[in-house]
Amino acid sequence: MISEFHQLSEKIGKLAELTHALRRENAELRQRATALQSENEELKQRIGEAHQRVAALLEKFPALPQELSQDQELT
Repeated sequence: MISEFHQLSEKIGKLAELTHALRRENAELRQRATALQSENEELKQRIGEAHQRVAALLEKFPALPQELSQDQELT
């Protein structure tokens, strides 16, 4: 009987250790997820800014004459 209680006590101790380890890991994963979300938002913003710069540069180019643009499509 004492042996059974001792085994149960050991199992409860291991379960408690595992619970604490999983809680720590969960907290770390939540922090990492938050950091990744912030990084993702920053990257989205940078892509948007780059898109705007490219669009502005494209607007500065003169339009190609209609004949020239059609000739290029054929080749």
